[in-house]
Amino acid sequence: QVQLVESGGGLVQAGGSLRLSCAASGRTGSSYMGWLRQAPGNEREFVGSITGSGVYTYYAASVKGRFTISWDNAKNTMYLQMNNLKPEDTAVYYCAAGPRLGLTTVNYWGQGTQVTVSS
Repeated sequence: QVQLVESGGGLVQAGGSLRLSCAASGRTGSSYMGWLRQAPGNEREFVGSITGSGVYTYYAASVKGRFTISWDNAKNTMYLQMNNLKPEDTAVYYCAAGPRLGLTTVNYWGQGTQVTVSS
């Protein structure tokens, strides 16, 4: 069973940056890996994804231009670089792997990491 282990969350001021990591214990065999987030009282929402090849990335409109997803094949680790953070980015962030671009179906989940952006 593949495990996804996240790290890198924390507290940051608005305008600051954080980088989240998602280390996979093996090959997921999934077409896409990516990130979703859930703020208190809200539905879980798609943040972005990257193809298994690591070549193509896709982002929600709310984070496009501020967040960047990358994949280090040697480390079997995905990253989410978050810049110019806003208070509305506050949420628990989950890495995930699945067959669909928007991660509407997920085969593997990370445990989640809290990101808090203060104003």
